[in-house]
Amino acid sequence: MISVACLPKGSTSDEAARYLLNNQGAEIQYQYHRMIADVFLSTAEGKTSYAIIPIENTIDGSVSLHTDWLVDEVNLPIQAEWVYPSIQHLIGAASELSGADGSLTFDRIVKVMSHPVAMAQCTQYLKSRLPHAELEHVGSTSEAVRIVRDNPGRGWAAIGQISAAADNALDVLETAITDHDNNYTRFLLIGNEPFTLRESAKHKTSILITLPEDYPGALHQVLSAFSWRRINLSRIESRPTKKKLGNYYFLIDIEMSMETVLLPSAIAEIEAIGCQVRVLGSYPSFTYEAR
Repeated sequence: MISVACLPKGSTSDEAARYLLNNQGAEIQYQYHRMIADVFLSTAEGKTSYAIIPIENTIDGSVSLHTDWLVDEVNLPIQAEWVYPSIQHLIGAASELSGADGSLTFDRIVKVMSHPVAMAQCTQYLKSRLPHAELEHVGSTSEAVRIVRDNPGRGWAAIGQISAAADNALDVLETAITDHDNNYTRFLLIGNEPFTLRESAKHKTSILITLPEDYPGALHQVLSAFSWRRINLSRIESRPTKKKLGNYYFLIDIEMSMETVLLPSAIAEIEAIGCQVRVLGSYPSFTYEAR
């Protein structure tokens, strides 16, 4: 049995986890947590085999809090990555919002709640369709749906997933309310056990580089080590080291496996100029395909 820590049942993280793991010939046990810190700690403390971490979104970019946890708080290698569509829906009790003719009356919605990232993905929709409603942030989209379920008759609605609506006996009042059709979230599977349930022709490696303070032009030389070898970088992001103002490390995603000849030699060249390099993981990368 494979145990997996994840954000609450019915969240985008839950659906994304099932996309990657279910129907792969293994028994999966999900342990749901309200806070992302508990997701990380569950695996770091050996209570689960893996943790599911949303790390980047098409609209909002990198999730800095999750990146900092991955780098500073736990030492869990990345075992896989995949993308999953983050499509949000307006959820509530249709019977409470229907007019005399049976049609939905959105004027009766006085509050909309959801996770702040999900709500940000629906900004234009909320402004045009529900400008009068109070907006409230909660810990997850699935938590928002549960709160609406537990407070009938108050004119509350949630932004969340269809599976959460079904689990809580609520209705999908309006589908696909995200502002952009190409809204995807990138997820990481982290843990100490290699991921073997699925194979992919595409592999990536993530590294963390800390530059020497007394080496002008060090970042240029780091990038040159990849450039002349024609190694493609899919992301480079700077984050503060939290040790000194103006001191940053660089998180780099590389479209190449550590099993190749070129990448280890590039890292050796970078280390030779005094950079500290930490490999966060070398792993298969999966692209979403509708089933």
